[in-house]
Amino acid sequence: MTSEKKSIEGLVAGCIGSVVVAMLYAFLLSVMGIRACNPIYIFVIGVICGTIGQLGDLAESLIKREIGVKDSGNLLPGHGGFLDRFDSILFNMTFFFLLFAVVNIF
Repeated sequence: MTSEKKSIEGLVAGCIGSVVVAMLYAFLLSVMGIRACNPIYIFVIGVICGTIGQLGDLAESLIKREIGVKDSGNLLPGHGGFLDRFDSILFNMTFFFLLFAVVNIF
């Protein structure tokens, strides 16, 4: 168990939220007349970002639990620290760098 405050509902809500934001982004681009990529790709990217973001949060919580600290910094006391604001973004950036730059999927 990595954290007692994590739940299945939070996992599902995070993934759904990621997909909704990705599809809203695709919609706004189309309204502005900017053709991005296929909306199905954007949907899949939303699912992947939601999932990878959850994994990043869990990994950072596990690291903090293993070294015995509650907060990863004092900048935002009571909020888990600085890294809690960016753990999912760091994992997503790494994943998409590998996906686009190294594997060159698109």
